[in-house]
Amino acid sequence: MALTKITGEGVGSLDAITIGDGTAADKKILFDGNAQDYHIGLDDSSDSLTIGLGSTLGTTSHMIFDANGHITKPLQPAFQARPASNQTNIAINGNREVVFGTEIFDNNGDFSSNTFTAPVTGKYLITYSLYLENLDTAANYYESLIKTSNRTYYGASIDPDFADADWNYHSLSSSCVVDMDANDTATIEINQSVGTAQTDIATPSFFSGALIC
Repeated sequence: MALTKITGEGVGSLDAITIGDGTAADKKILFDGNAQDYHIGLDDSSDSLTIGLGSTLGTTSHMIFDANGHITKPLQPAFQARPASNQTNIAINGNREVVFGTEIFDNNGDFSSNTFTAPVTGKYLITYSLYLENLDTAANYYESLIKTSNRTYYGASIDPDFADADWNYHSLSSSCVVDMDANDTATIEINQSVGTAQTDIATPSFFSGALIC
C-alpha cells in the first residue's frame, strides 16, 4: 500500500487524498486500537468497499458496499429455521413449544434448540408460519404465539368447530416487531384447547427473524 497523492492548498487544508496507484491490489485504512482493530478498505478482487474487524481486509467483514450501491451486513443477526420432521400429535390444553430442527440460514449463529437469542439490544422482526395437519373440530380453538423474555405476542388463532369434519390442514401465521434486550430469547408456541391430541405441525412450517434497528 502506498500513499501516492496528497493535494491541497494552505496549512491544514487537503482537497483529496489518494491511496494506491491504480494497480490491482487491496487498499485499506487501519484503525489500530487497544482492545480491537478496525479497517476500511477496497477489496480489489470484488471491487467492493469493506468495513470490518481486525487488521486483515476481507476477514470479519461487517459491512460491504458493492459497485452498484448494494450494502450487505454478513454478521447482521438474521435466521430462518424449519422443522426437521413433523411434530406429531401435539399435546392439548397448554402452550407447547414448536420444534425447529433445521436451520436454513443463521448469519450470526444466534439460533439453537428452537430458540433465537438476541445478541444485542434492539428491535427484531419475528415471523412464523405453522402448517398444521389433522386438525380436530372438537377443539375449542388453536392459537399460536411468539414468546419472548419481555412479553408474549398472540398472533393467529382459529375455532375449527364450524366445520362438519376434521380439517386436513390449516396454517397459523403471524409477525411482529419485538423489543429484545441482549441475551433475551424468542420461541414459537402453540396451544390446542380440548379435543384430541391428533394434530401435527408439518415441515413446511418456519420461524424467522432479523435485527432491523
